[in-house]
Amino acid sequence: MEKIPSFTIDHNRLLRGIYVSRKDQVGGETVTTFDIRMKEPNHEPVLHNGAIHTIEHLAATFLRNHPVWKDRIVYWGPMGCLTGNYLLMRGDYQSADIVELMQETFRFIANYDGDIPGAAPKDCGNWLLHDLPMARWEARKYLEEVLEHIQPNNLIYPNNS
Repeated sequence: MEKIPSFTIDHNRLLRGIYVSRKDQVGGETVTTFDIRMKEPNHEPVLHNGAIHTIEHLAATFLRNHPVWKDRIVYWGPMGCLTGNYLLMRGDYQSADIVELMQETFRFIANYDGDIPGAAPKDCGNWLLHDLPMARWEARKYLEEVLEHIQPNNLIYPNNS
């Protein structure tokens, strides 16, 4: 089988950041998939299951209620490798276009204090697997170390040479 494009990125050189993973044409519209990379792959511990699950619930809820962007949000969800999340948006975007939105999202998570949306048995398939304190800690770390000081090498995938 042919490798899918995301498996052709040199993950040993990938920094934390916001990357355009792919763009697809769906019904005449562009859907942009972003790689919201919170951890350097193969160089630091991955996100704890409870933390990334809580980040998923909070980010998805925040983004789907955002006053400006909500109608363009298609999906937010964790990567299987637990180093970040995917954000799919209706529209043709570059990484720099959503830096402010990601700053708002991770600031919301870092400061969130309340019941986790959708964290009840009737709403979630694994409602006990949540860790709000760790989600807040990871969100703040990503916000302060990456998003508030984002550089070009945190916005464009490294070339594979």
